Amino acid sequence: MKGFASAGDLTEKTVSFTEVGRDIYAFTAEGDPNTGVIVGDDSVMIVEAQATPRLARKVIDCVRSVTDKPISHLVLTHYHAVRVLGAAAYGAREVIMSATTRAMVAERGQEDWDSEFARFPRLFQGHEEIPGLTWPTTTFTGSMTVWLGTRRVDIAQVGRAHTAGDAVVWVPDEEVLYTGDIVEYHSACYCGDGHFTDWPATLDAVAAYDPRAIAPGRGDALIGADRVAEAIANTKDFIRSTYRPVQKVAARGGTLKEAWEAVRAECDPKFADYAIYEHCLPFNVARAYDEARGIDTPRIWTAERDREMWDQLQG
Repeated sequence: MKGFASAGDLTEKTVSFTEVGRDIYAFTAEGDPNTGVIVGDDSVMIVEAQATPRLARKVIDCVRSVTDKPISHLVLTHYHAVRVLGAAAYGAREVIMSATTRAMVAERGQEDWDSEFARFPRLFQGHEEIPGLTWPTTTFTGSMTVWLGTRRVDIAQVGRAHTAGDAVVWVPDEEVLYTGDIVEYHSACYCGDGHFTDWPATLDAVAAYDPRAIAPGRGDALIGADRVAEAIANTKDFIRSTYRPVQKVAARGGTLKEAWEAVRAECDPKFADYAIYEHCLPFNVARAYDEARGIDTPRIWTAERDREMWDQLQG
C-alpha cells in the first residue's frame, strides 16, 4: 500500500526571512508552514509557532538577526499541530487564539497531533521536546487589538475557511496582513478541516483589507497589490476547483472514489506542481465529499481514519 506523499518528503527546506514592511517579516521555507514576526517598540510578536521547538528555534535565530527585543506575544491563527506545537520555545507571556480555535484544541487537538505526526515525519523531528498541547493564555471572539508600544496589531476572525476558528493578523501602519492558511501561494490548500462553501467569501474579506503585502500560510511572502490579488484569486480557484466536481458527484449519489477522480481531472492540470498537492488531495476530497452531503462540522481526523480513507481511495 502506497504511503502518504508527505511521508516521503524528507529533504530539509531552505529558509527565507523577508522584510514585508517596516520591522515586519515573513519566515518562509519552500512550502513548509510560514511564521510571521512583528517588531514593536519594546517587544516582538510571533504569528504561528511551527511544529516543534527545534523548528521554532530557526525562527528565533532569524528574529535575533534583526532585534534583541524579547518575544512577548504569540498569535496562533488556527490549531493544526504543524502550526502550534513549537510554541514553548518562544517563552511568550501571551499566547493568543480565537475562542473557536481553543475549543478545537480541546475537541481534536490530540487526535490532530497524532494524525499529523504520521503524515509529516520531517516536520516532527525533535518531537520529544514538545511539552504537550498548546493552550492559549488569551482568547477572543470576533476581534481584538494588541499594542506593541505604539504599534497597533489587529487580530480578527473574518470567516470560516481552512478551519472554523481561522484568524488573520493585520498591521495597519504598514498595511501588512498575515492570513494563516486562508491564503496559500503556489502551495495546495489543506482542506481536511475546511469549509468550502464559506471559504470564497472569507477570501473576499481578506481582500477587503486592501493589503500592501501578505504573508500566506505557505509559499512566498507577497509584496504589492498585484501579487496579493493573484494569490487570493488563485486560492479561490483552488477551493472552487476542488469543491465543484465533488458537489456534482455527491448530488448523483456517487462514491468517494468517483469524487477523487473528478477532482484529479479538474485540479491536476492546474495545481499538480504545487507544494504538498499530492499530500492534501485525499483529505481535501474526503472533506469536500462530506460537506457536499451536508456534514457541516469536519469529522475529526485520527491516524486510523487517515489510513481507512487512504485505503478507500487506493482500492
